[in-house]
Amino acid sequence: MAGFTLSSDHFMGQVPPECRFDGLGVGGNNLSPQLRWSNPPAGTKSYILFLHDPDAPAPNGFMHWCAFNIPASVTELKAGASTDGMPEDTVQCQNGFGNYRYDGAAPPPGDAPHAYNLTLYALDTTLDLDGAADPSKVIFMAMANIIGKTGLVAHFGR
Repeated sequence: MAGFTLSSDHFMGQVPPECRFDGLGVGGNNLSPQLRWSNPPAGTKSYILFLHDPDAPAPNGFMHWCAFNIPASVTELKAGASTDGMPEDTVQCQNGFGNYRYDGAAPPPGDAPHAYNLTLYALDTTLDLDGAADPSKVIFMAMANIIGKTGLVAHFGR
């Protein structure tokens, strides 16, 4: 059987304009990317999804999206799901912009292209946290229950 994999019609090598931030002169549409995954580990009860820019000029990079308690029955998120409706019981916590949703790529002008790491974790539980949890706390509380990990990387610079 093939391993746990994540794929996208949008997030393939380069962050497309529709998934870039819609402010700060970036000119994107701020649409969360379409995502699908397959072959999760046996015993998966929920997923965590992170979009992180480790190249951002901040000590810990920049968190663009954190969603957790995505039900194990879910294998796809439609484009724009972050604002159009995430699966029932999914929690989105605060990102680096201060919003409880996806916010797209927005590297500073003149920076080399940044890597945007989209990571999906499979857990053997759900997390007893709410949207007030910081993404660092989400991953800390999940560590002992992660049974699978997959991801994608896309780049964008301006």
